[in-house]
Amino acid sequence: MMRANGPFALFKWEALLGDFPFFLEGLLYTFVISLSALLLALALGIVFGLLSSAAFPPARAAARVYVEFFQNTPLLIQVFFLYNGLPFLGLVLDVTTIGILGVGLYHGAYITEVVRAGIGSVGRGQREAALSQGLAYSQMMGYIVLPQAVRVMLPPLTMQAVNLIKNTSVVAIIAGSDIMFAANSWSSGNLYYGPAYVAAGVLYFCLCFPLAKLASYLERRAKQAFGQADPGQADAAATRAAAKGAVTGG
Repeated sequence: MMRANGPFALFKWEALLGDFPFFLEGLLYTFVISLSALLLALALGIVFGLLSSAAFPPARAAARVYVEFFQNTPLLIQVFFLYNGLPFLGLVLDVTTIGILGVGLYHGAYITEVVRAGIGSVGRGQREAALSQGLAYSQMMGYIVLPQAVRVMLPPLTMQAVNLIKNTSVVAIIAGSDIMFAANSWSSGNLYYGPAYVAAGVLYFCLCFPLAKLASYLERRAKQAFGQADPGQADAAATRAAAKGAVTGG
């Protein structure tokens, strides 16, 4: 039951509803920055994931350095460096760009590991069979490995998207106009913190819950697909696909 002057008093909710378009602007900003950062993270994750699975040791080392650095330093410090450190190097970026770069670089490291694990889930025998058919490394990855690895990668990639959306809240620290900034800014003027943060939580939930359910669905589908798969048939299919790919690719 809400007390007349409690943190969740009715008049505070009425004030929130009156100013709710301000929160919707924060929701739209969060969606835009999340989508942009996710595209950047996917691009980095695919590139460094392929490098981490390459036979060339320097390529694997470069991928490892990227992953270890961004996974083992806090996202908040990385964003602060982009916001406060880059101007000392003569590079000044707007808040939105900093948010996209910071969140994208950070989650790109985690997506790199997802891509690496997905590639590693494809049997070594299939790769050897593809190479024995005369396929180049790029053809082997394109025709054989990646199409199978995608099924393994989709569930954790979806969960990374959920985590990425939640981590965009750090841009509020540098005055990014996201959901958290809207909640902080609105409640700092009237001290109605209770409704503000409940509303922010609900908006994040609306963005993240569908993706979380999608991740669970994809994970069940992947388990069913792999549970019904026959390894011998898979290797045979891979060899046939490799031969076909070599012909069409040539």
